Amino acid sequence: MTQVRPKITDEQRRARVGARHLLAPAARASAPEAVAEAVLALHATDPASVYLSVAARLKEPSVADLERALYEDHTLVRMLCMRRTMFVVPRELAPVVDASTARAVAARERRNLAKVIQEQLGFDGHWFAETEAAVLAALAGRGEATAAQLSDAVPDLKAQIVQSEGKPYEARPRITSRFLGVMAAEGRIRRGRPLGTWASSQYRWIPAEPHPELPLDEAKAHLAARYLAAFGPCTTEDVKWWTGWTLTDTRKALARSEAVEVDLDSGPGHALPAHLEAPAESEPWVALLPALDPTPMGWRERDWYLDVDHKSELFDTNGNIGPSVWCDGRIVGGWAQRGDGEIVTELLTTDGVGRGARAAIDGEAARIAAFFADVRIKPSFRTPLERRLAG
Repeated sequence: MTQVRPKITDEQRRARVGARHLLAPAARASAPEAVAEAVLALHATDPASVYLSVAARLKEPSVADLERALYEDHTLVRMLCMRRTMFVVPRELAPVVDASTARAVAARERRNLAKVIQEQLGFDGHWFAETEAAVLAALAGRGEATAAQLSDAVPDLKAQIVQSEGKPYEARPRITSRFLGVMAAEGRIRRGRPLGTWASSQYRWIPAEPHPELPLDEAKAHLAARYLAAFGPCTTEDVKWWTGWTLTDTRKALARSEAVEVDLDSGPGHALPAHLEAPAESEPWVALLPALDPTPMGWRERDWYLDVDHKSELFDTNGNIGPSVWCDGRIVGGWAQRGDGEIVTELLTTDGVGRGARAAIDGEAARIAAFFADVRIKPSFRTPLERRLAG
């Protein structure tokens, strides 16, 4: 007899988002660590996204509290990991992320940089190791240092390489940024406090200890289970895309996790046993999420929460989402910060967005404006709607 797989509808998936991702007012957290735990990893390519993603999910948003977690207690760790993307993850999850994704990324980064350095500068692996030791010694003496200060202390970091030679956009950057980036990817150093405001993309470097080693298969199964806890039910393609694994590795990891097969409206999927029951009725909620927020970036297949006709307004040409307005588990519009600090919104659909939801959206816009205070940002990835609203 053929076993009937449990059915989970798009409506049920949407009903889970508000509580599970701490977006419904009653579900909001009291600390940044709880936010990272709920969404598994905070997208950190754009520095402001980390702060805004956390602020959207806290009862009382606080820059100081997030900075404590990042730069004092180190309960949140910034890592180059899934899809060669920068994320902030809970400290206890960092070894799992390192073993399952980040270690392979770091190895590629090292190989690529070593090849460029050897071909263009004639420096070998011995030079690479000596320069790393010099950087660590400089940091040990200072405690923290900017990239410029480290290149003064270690002059070899000022060596230049050629990028896109012969092209109109040819560049000759110093190796400083890439070299320090490789050391950070390997867990030898980490980003410290930013220079300037919390939205700054310039920062100090501080020493770090490499993550403890875990068995690869065990780490991948663990990460797959954690992904399902945060984003399930989902498809195999969702897991493959989010992690950056091969299809074979994705299937193996899912098989080693506690995932069970389910039927989604879009086809076969996976869920944890605890998520098979229909979700409780959720309270109405709205949220203004920043560019590259972990919720909209959590799935490869997005039709269940995003109208395909709105994608061109909300995403850039590389698939990065801009600031989005959510209502009860669906993206209904976008928002932007103007030069005077005003937060402006635009609805791309009014379907299911009643008067109460519109008032709540205005309230969230005011809450975000208060969090920004005097800080002004420009997303690293501009989208058509964000550009239009920002003016």
